[in-house]
Amino acid sequence: MVCSSLYSSNDDVIELNPSNFNREVIQSDSLWLVEFYAPWCGHCQSLAPEWKKAATALKGIVKIGAIDADQHKSLAGQYSIRGFPTIKIFGGNKNKPEEYQGGRSSQAIVDGAMNALRTLVKDRLSGKSGSGGSGGSGGGSKKDVVELTDDNFDKMVLDSDDVWLVEFFAPWCGHCKNLEPEWAAAATAVKEQTKGKVRLGAVDATVHQGLSSRYGIRGFPTIKVFRKGEEPEDYQGGRSRGDIIERALDLFSDNAPAPEVLEILNEDVLKKTCEDSQLCVIAVLPHILDTGASGRNSYLEVMMNMAEKYKKKMWGWLWTEAGAQMDLEASLGIGGFGYPAMAAINTRKMKFALLRGSFSETGIHEFLRELSVGRGSTSTLGSGTMPKIHSVDAWDGKDGQVSRLYGRDFPISHRQVLGSASTHTQRI
Repeated sequence: MVCSSLYSSNDDVIELNPSNFNREVIQSDSLWLVEFYAPWCGHCQSLAPEWKKAATALKGIVKIGAIDADQHKSLAGQYSIRGFPTIKIFGGNKNKPEEYQGGRSSQAIVDGAMNALRTLVKDRLSGKSGSGGSGGSGGGSKKDVVELTDDNFDKMVLDSDDVWLVEFFAPWCGHCKNLEPEWAAAATAVKEQTKGKVRLGAVDATVHQGLSSRYGIRGFPTIKVFRKGEEPEDYQGGRSRGDIIERALDLFSDNAPAPEVLEILNEDVLKKTCEDSQLCVIAVLPHILDTGASGRNSYLEVMMNMAEKYKKKMWGWLWTEAGAQMDLEASLGIGGFGYPAMAAINTRKMKFALLRGSFSETGIHEFLRELSVGRGSTSTLGSGTMPKIHSVDAWDGKDGQVSRLYGRDFPISHRQVLGSASTHTQRI
């Protein structure tokens, strides 16, 4: 269900990531066509063989690259990728790539690349465009790097609920000068992608020697991570904008709350939760009369702990009571027994996998870990479409009730209304 990369080292397509993107593309004199793709995307899967053919045909002439934008969200965000596949042409000005608008066949891609190459050569001949290089701010602006001083540091950084990456620099330092455009570009991207919850700052350590001394700065540039109430830690990542953005987004997700575990009350809840996520984890919990409130809450606590553990994946987490969503249960092959049950659904591919182990943190962790690395058996969801979802009342947090009907005990949950005979049969 979680697909591996569409490309391998045997292909002429160069795999790109935040660690090598700046070196390979931005600092390169070559013309690049770069595909931003997601492994689960059907159009990307169709494009892959054509992209490989084009890469082979253009070998030594134009560089053809690919980025798994699902895995490397920092790069996708940096270039405002909204759909897959998106192809960008990195030509004379590497900091302002153009969108490729041509066809998706290998011939069309080669033609588009050669046209872009001719334009690049003409521009160089006329003196309009130099080589790519890494000069300029690259889409970033120093305005998004917060200037920190001895006077404002405590209020801005230490008293803030936001996470801070702070660079201590010296104006004469060559490495600091090289970092400056990367830091500025990262500051802009991080501000947008975290809505200001992770911020990048800079301290001129030659001027603000009190701060430099307080944090034991011995060389330049030194980057430290500040989180409220914690000791600062040294930043150990790479110095390209991609590396910095990726670390910032990791810090953001570490600090972010876990996704909510929502009850499936109607179709909108299911759609909103699952369509925005690569995987949607759904539990079908026993009827309230079988567990009581305490039993149900213990199952929900397991789910909440796992949602916290896997929060960086940005998956959706849902639950329903046994019998409340019979169409959903039928499409997952659960139906009527084996509660609690759990399924992980990829709604884009209409595939799902069922939890075979125990409904425990250990069992669910093993199940989700297998899916994360592309293992585990999957099946097609029902008829290949999402099942009908019924509107139900939310669980009130209480134990269920037993009513009397025609001289027999009849289980009534918080949400059940006596209806057809078929409903009675299902719920007795």
